[in-house]
Parts: sequence; structure tokens; C-alpha cells
Amino acid sequence: MIDGFPIFELKFFPMAKPFLLYRSSAGSGKTYTLTLEYLKLALRNPQSGFRQILAVTFTNKATQEMKERIVEELERLSQRVNPAEFLDKELMDQLGLDAQQLKDRAR
Repeated sequence: MIDGFPIFELKFFPMAKPFLLYRSSAGSGKTYTLTLEYLKLALRNPQSGFRQILAVTFTNKATQEMKERIVEELERLSQRVNPAEFLDKELMDQLGLDAQQLKDRAR
């Protein structure tokens, strides 16, 4: 346990909207979760959504990693969407899009 949290458990703390706070130990999937949440928000309104998102990390390295992951996923989604992949399916389900619509929004 680290700070009272099991090593592999990701904690989600709902707060007064529009804020979400994630707290978990190293290696538990924070960057993946933040990338998914960022993409959900940005792809809801692809023309300006990204301008209204504030993602905060504790280190420059973590910020760079999250930025790279978001860009990589957008590039991949703009070329191919695989509904069998969790991230793709989650985005399609949460946004109410089919594979082609998600691909188009990622462009």
C-alpha cells in the first residue's frame, strides 16, 4: 500500500463539476486514464473542445508523456479505429459514435 491505496487500484474522486481528480500509485494507469478522459472531452467538440480542457500533472515528464500519448492516439484514430480495443470502444460508446464517425472526429 502507498498512502493508504493498494498499488494497482486507481481512485476516482468526483468533485463539483467540471473537475475530476485521479489519485493512484505509480504504474497504475493514470496516463492511460487521463488520455482517455482528455480524448472523450476533446472529441465531444473537436473544433474547440481541447481549448477548454485543463490537464494538470505533477512533473514536466508526466505532462510530456500525456501529451505524446494523446497525440499518438489521435493520429492512430484518424487512420484506423478498432472497436475491439477498449479505448476505441469506450470512446465510441461514450460519444455515441460509430467507427467511421470517431475516425472523422479524430482528424
